[in-house]
Amino acid sequence: MNARWIIEPLGKTHNRAAFSCGVPALDDYLQRRASQDAKRRVAAPFMLIEAGGEAVCGYYTLSQMAVEIEDLPEDIAKKLPKYPMAPVTLLGRLAVDVRFRGQGLGEYLLMDALRRSWTLSREIAAMAVLVDAKDEDAASFYESYDFRRLPGRRNRLFLPMAMLDRLFAEGG
Repeated sequence: MNARWIIEPLGKTHNRAAFSCGVPALDDYLQRRASQDAKRRVAAPFMLIEAGGEAVCGYYTLSQMAVEIEDLPEDIAKKLPKYPMAPVTLLGRLAVDVRFRGQGLGEYLLMDALRRSWTLSREIAAMAVLVDAKDEDAASFYESYDFRRLPGRRNRLFLPMAMLDRLFAEGG
């Protein structure tokens, strides 16, 4: 799949106007706010395009944030320093255009986001990747990749970097 698809930071040449994932908030974000978020450095949008193309087929965003240690499951929290907050990478949005569904692009985007987060966590500390699932279907998608729900926050899930260590350090 790598030869056909390219994931790169949002740029001026990316055609976002025709993107439609079926969720108006995700479409609107990409078409109207993503470039401003990138300029202001509040989110880093990454575009999935076909090789040689400009149309956006999918995208995701990453940013840094912190979670309260007390919000983490006890088995994770007890292994961390006794700071009030823990650094995480937020996978803020992930969407695939309806025209490209059924091709495994959601997984392709997720794996790229996880690998990028894991790689950068060695330079900018993050103990997990965090996601706020928009609905139960999205939460189930993330759970199928071993994300765990945070106690008391049904739609907030996380994947510890230790799991990504095993996935990418051992499995490439």
